[in-house]
Amino acid sequence: MPNGRYTLHDPHDGTPLGEERFQCAPGPAGWRYVAKSYRPDGTVLGTTDLTLDARHRPIRVELRSGGWQVRGGALDGVHWVRAAVDPATTAGATSDATEGTDRAHAFTGDSPAFLIATARLLDLDPGSSARIRLVSFTGQALAPRTLDQSWQLITVEDHPTDTGPLPVEHYRVTDLDTGELRDLHLTGDVLLAAPGIELEELDSPPNPRRRSPA
Repeated sequence: MPNGRYTLHDPHDGTPLGEERFQCAPGPAGWRYVAKSYRPDGTVLGTTDLTLDARHRPIRVELRSGGWQVRGGALDGVHWVRAAVDPATTAGATSDATEGTDRAHAFTGDSPAFLIATARLLDLDPGSSARIRLVSFTGQALAPRTLDQSWQLITVEDHPTDTGPLPVEHYRVTDLDTGELRDLHLTGDVLLAAPGIELEELDSPPNPRRRSPA
């Protein structure tokens, strides 16, 4: 069960934005990732709890940030409930709950978890690409936004380690609305680097990539 820490910064000017401490592991449903993010001053910024099924679909997601909570999952599209919460409690939503649904494939957000989840859902081979529609929840407000992306798995290269070769996947992600490009590097269920995200600590090897069932 890898435990680790990502540092977060502005991808344009390098301004530190904080860090995310995480755990992830395969489980009975498929894969689970839990994390808490912090501002540079050490105060809590938000939490992420994401569970995927054996086909890497998001069967459960829960996000908290800025006095808002989102709970959702995928079933014939994606569905979610966004509600105001009391940041001082862990009791959950308190008011202003609104439901949403979209014919998207999955969710995305600020946490590196969503980049890993999207890569695994697409299950690409080297040189192949695919288009995907996602519902995004970012920032303090966790307001939903639908976006379309193109993902290409450019290469998979083995990097030597003390425990054997580590396959590192290089993806290029294109925002189809803006044309913005991002290059991501990940191995197994751990993101190594992406714009604005750096892996700083990892206490055990990543879990190997598991292909979706045929």
